[in-house]
Amino acid sequence: MAEMPRNQAGHESRLDHFRACTIAHPRLLKAKEALMNAINGAEPNSLVFVFGPTGVGKTTLRLKAEQLITTELLNDLHEDRTRIPVVSVEAAAPESGCFNWRDHYKRILRQLDEPLIDYKVNRPPEGRCAQTSARFMPPSRAVGTDYRYAVEQAIRHRRPVAVMIDEAQHLGKIGSGRRLLDQLDVIKSIANQTNTVRVLFGTYDLLALRNLNGQLSRRSIDVHLARYHADVQEDRQIFINIVQTFEKELPFPDPSDLVRNREFLYERSLGCIGVLKQWLVRASSAALQDGSQNVSLRSLESQALCIAQCEQIYAEIADGERKLEENGNAVTRHRGKLGLTVHEPVNKALPSTPRFQLRRPGQRLPARDTVGRVDAHAAAL
Repeated sequence: MAEMPRNQAGHESRLDHFRACTIAHPRLLKAKEALMNAINGAEPNSLVFVFGPTGVGKTTLRLKAEQLITTELLNDLHEDRTRIPVVSVEAAAPESGCFNWRDHYKRILRQLDEPLIDYKVNRPPEGRCAQTSARFMPPSRAVGTDYRYAVEQAIRHRRPVAVMIDEAQHLGKIGSGRRLLDQLDVIKSIANQTNTVRVLFGTYDLLALRNLNGQLSRRSIDVHLARYHADVQEDRQIFINIVQTFEKELPFPDPSDLVRNREFLYERSLGCIGVLKQWLVRASSAALQDGSQNVSLRSLESQALCIAQCEQIYAEIADGERKLEENGNAVTRHRGKLGLTVHEPVNKALPSTPRFQLRRPGQRLPARDTVGRVDAHAAAL
């Protein structure tokens, strides 16, 4: 096996260090606190929806939550080696356009470290092996209900604090004849059976799942990981601070003046720190391959998202942010339905003053009045 050149190995090592770097920015810290409060304080069978734009840092948030849960349970894990602190699995995008629950259950069982998944059965064995004891899980040809029962039993045995599902918007992929509500009913039912919090991470497409009925809404908790907005002074300054922090962590001997290009960085990242981080990793890799001593504007431009990609991402962001707004009209309608007093909005817009005001007939124009000293002759006239 050929050895990697020493300079290339050094480039990969420095790039890996930057790739592993995580910036604890205010939005991420706030979302982390909200998520941990939801997991620790909610009912065990609750559903927590963590949503935000693509590339905003939801995976980073999930990994941080897993780390905190594991740290909190270290003593229990030493005493009980059968327990797992958290189960984390990705909801795979379906090939057929309909979410594959059996595949999803198998992925959960693998995360639960269940051995010999494809060889266990959930019923008494037949034939010459009939004298052996019953096994725990069905083979791969079994139906989804068998796998679901196996998942419920495994979660009860392993007792995780939470089951986290990444890319949970894929649960909304349904076939003809199946209701969207049925997808969430499965998640809710498993949460009831196992008495374990379910945390669903996804894009704003998750908003179509969280309010399907009143029972689901009552048991749901929202955690919004938002982007930074350029039209908000505080957000703009925080974004600049994050750019400065990334600038210090870049794998180059010479400084890279990223702050000078902050508007271009915001333009192509849309204020999403995950998008910015991935972009800087690509730009750093390209600069290292070219033998550059820093990340230049040329490197950034070569690895930036094109305008068409940015416009598509922004369209999805704008639609999601619009759905999250609670305007005054909605609150007024809700209070009216409940028979409560309808309050006027606090920041009610004042009526605009017309530029020109109408005068009554015979009213003189103030501009025509004489201004200043009037001599006697003029007054006599």
